[in-house]
Amino acid sequence: MDRTEKCEKKFGKLFGGKPTVSEGSDPEFMRILQRFIFGEVSYTGSLDDRMRELITVTVLTVYQTLPQLKAHTVACLNIGVTPVEIRETVYRCAPFIGFPKTLNAIAAINEVFTEKGITLPLENCETVTESDRYEKGLALQAPVYGTEIAERYEWLPEEFSRAVPRFLTELCFSDFMTRRGQDEKTSELLTVVMLAAIGGADLQVRSHVEGALKVGCTKEEIVCALVCAMPYTGFPRLFNALNCSKEFLS
Repeated sequence: MDRTEKCEKKFGKLFGGKPTVSEGSDPEFMRILQRFIFGEVSYTGSLDDRMRELITVTVLTVYQTLPQLKAHTVACLNIGVTPVEIRETVYRCAPFIGFPKTLNAIAAINEVFTEKGITLPLENCETVTESDRYEKGLALQAPVYGTEIAERYEWLPEEFSRAVPRFLTELCFSDFMTRRGQDEKTSELLTVVMLAAIGGADLQVRSHVEGALKVGCTKEEIVCALVCAMPYTGFPRLFNALNCSKEFLS
């Protein structure tokens, strides 16, 4: 198959329709976009369609491109990604992009779920309590990332030197990363993509690339994920992520 044929096959699988030929106000641009994403990038590397769509959902959440997020939420459902998997992918963006943007994305995916007749709220995926959230968060954080973050910010005023590392452990690693609905390998791969998409987070990209390798992701899978995100993030952020992680990926 040439890339036009591949595009038609992939587009139909994801969206249940046909890609642009001459329809709409900007068919030339849409042909370039669709044939590149769905006829080339989607066939490059080892990741399956499920993982590629979760990557796309992550990046669209970061960028708040909500119409496209709705379209790819539909694509996820079309290929068998569960509503819980989609929701957990969006939820876990919160510590990195903040609560307001995450709420916008939640509203967008919930709109799709409602249109599809999916009952809300979805099942509860919490696994921690107020009394054990620090311990459970640290149990996830320490083996992969260590606890050096506390030493790194000892220079802060006393209250904040304790609070900032604790907030990271309890919010990021406990409140979100301990939730059911997404395995650790998937979570780390999506976090790498998320940080690359945000930009200006080279230190964190490096740290999470190393973390992704520790939890079982291969070098090829990490590169594939970053390339898969590139049509949405642009080449500069792909190159920045690859360059800052070369030590781990080469």
